[in-house]
Amino acid sequence: MSQTYIVVDQAKDWSAFLPSDRVITFSQYLNLATKSQGRTRIINLCKSSKYLSDGYYCSLLAESRGHHVMPSVRVLNDISKKTLYEMQVAQLLPSLSEKLGTPEQPTELHFYCVFGKTTQTEMKEFSRKLFEFFACPVLKVSLKFRKTWQVSDLQVASHKHLNDEEETLFAESLEAFSTKVWSKGRTQRAAKFDLAMLVNPDEAMPPSDAQALKKFVQAGKQLGIQVDMIGPKDLMRLPEYDGLFIRETTNIDHHTYRFAKKAEAAGLVVMDDPQSIMRCTNKVYLADLFNTHKVPCPKTRIVHKGEKDLETLLEGAINYPMVVKIPDGAFSKGVIKAENRESLSKSLVTLFKKSSLLLVQEYLYTEFDWRIGVLNNKPIFACRYYMVKDHWQIYQHGESSSESGGFDTLPTFEVPRRVLQAAIAATKPIGDGLYGVDIKEINGRGYVIEVNDNPSIDRGVEDKYLGDELYMHIMSEFLRRMQLNRSPNIAHH
Repeated sequence: MSQTYIVVDQAKDWSAFLPSDRVITFSQYLNLATKSQGRTRIINLCKSSKYLSDGYYCSLLAESRGHHVMPSVRVLNDISKKTLYEMQVAQLLPSLSEKLGTPEQPTELHFYCVFGKTTQTEMKEFSRKLFEFFACPVLKVSLKFRKTWQVSDLQVASHKHLNDEEETLFAESLEAFSTKVWSKGRTQRAAKFDLAMLVNPDEAMPPSDAQALKKFVQAGKQLGIQVDMIGPKDLMRLPEYDGLFIRETTNIDHHTYRFAKKAEAAGLVVMDDPQSIMRCTNKVYLADLFNTHKVPCPKTRIVHKGEKDLETLLEGAINYPMVVKIPDGAFSKGVIKAENRESLSKSLVTLFKKSSLLLVQEYLYTEFDWRIGVLNNKPIFACRYYMVKDHWQIYQHGESSSESGGFDTLPTFEVPRRVLQAAIAATKPIGDGLYGVDIKEINGRGYVIEVNDNPSIDRGVEDKYLGDELYMHIMSEFLRRMQLNRSPNIAHH
């Protein structure tokens, strides 16, 4: 389990806030036992963060002890030199300039960024993004306008410099940021590991429904894992945890990928890991991977926007009907079936507006698609997803709603052997995470359509055969990996 300490120069530096046994001085931190059960987070509030100061040594020692510290030594070093932070901050300036507009006179602005928040409304989005680059309890930001807006200075600041309004924001943000700080008098929970489960209540078609999420939490509890649901705004909370389980539809240009990257960098066990997200969310990559590793799949061509006589080239390789796809579509979105040359041309024009590369595949008719759930390169569940009535896909999207076909859930031992073999062959080059492999079965042979890195697991669908055992199986794998992470000498089982 994780614990959080706030390190200050002197005890009186915390006098304005609620007392807590988690607030310690730098001297106390020096003498703190370096070996502790679970993960330890340090929030470094020492006044000075200059090179070789107490604040600098606090972050340096925390990293040497394997503690997760804010700010990190990298952040302290980056902020100490304008040349190091300028390039990263430059990415944020265009959207900030839109908010601030164009003053008639040269202008300067100064404000404090507190755990990514600020009292100045127009700076809120900028502060949040700045915090992702430079995670720091308090930053002093100076802006100036000379023809364009630019950051003239960035400094790690002490909470002692905040005014009353900012001090209140600091206390509220710290409490929201790490509720474990205020745990005095609370009975410590028995959980051996902490797992963050990333969910988004606003997602229209999430990979797991509310009931399935509860089942994951319950399974974790039985195994000694405290499962906390976190949301898209909780990126900086990740070091509190031993693992991250992403239960939100993933994409590269998306916060889910940033969560996976940050969790991996912090040494957490992650599903889905960044490599799996990168490989699975792009169908062009998968098509090339399947070709390289001889994975059975429909005839596929990767086509480029600039190619001439594209329709003729495709007609020479694939029979009608053809299926045209954008590389990063999900839930059957961005997929068009072309019955003839006219509809092929229209499909290419429509989808090339979204991507410079497209996939064109032969259309294989089946009444259903197999979905094989694979974890650690072993099948764990099997479903047959049937096509929507009078439609050629398992999902049909209307303007205001989406419809899906029926399903059957079977034990994996009832699935044709060559379908299972195709599923395993497709996931091995990708990784050892949790995947959902879509396969069409024709004459007993499996043809892989795609591999999903964030497969649907809904209550009463994918778990219909195994029931609670499916959730236990996945949580047990998290437990195994987190145990291995904490004690690398434990043998693989």
